[in-house]
Amino acid sequence: MTKRVLGIDPGLLHTGWAVVDTAGQSRKYIASGVILPNPKLEMAERLVTIFQELTKICETFQPDECSIEIIFVNKNPKTTLLLGQARAAAIVAVANHNIPVFEYEPNVIKKALTGAGHADKSAVDKMVKMLLPMAHPKTADEADAIAIALAHTNTIRF
Repeated sequence: MTKRVLGIDPGLLHTGWAVVDTAGQSRKYIASGVILPNPKLEMAERLVTIFQELTKICETFQPDECSIEIIFVNKNPKTTLLLGQARAAAIVAVANHNIPVFEYEPNVIKKALTGAGHADKSAVDKMVKMLLPMAHPKTADEADAIAIALAHTNTIRF
């Protein structure tokens, strides 16, 4: 049985997304990209952009499940709150399509891909390229979304 997973790396300026199919040990890259809300817009309008674009992605690719990164507390609490709002817009867009959402901490994502929870970015990127050679992310946010989707495929049980 094949499952389609949507991975999301939330952000107010750049929200990365990726769609990966998984069946047993097999992984297949489907699509990925970055949502870029206009930074000149008011906060509410930027959140609407994230919501609307992820709604379109859900309707186009019809994922079975979604994985999203849990935010960590930044030194600046305001930054953490703003990122949380972007994350909430993404979760609501997905949940509005009755798609289960699974949340992962950054170290869990790294461990699922590399076997080490404190792996560096290059180790994660290497595993993404090895598991999905057809994926060619153009930005770090897109690469992170692919990694988030892959991490979920390594943890789900059929």
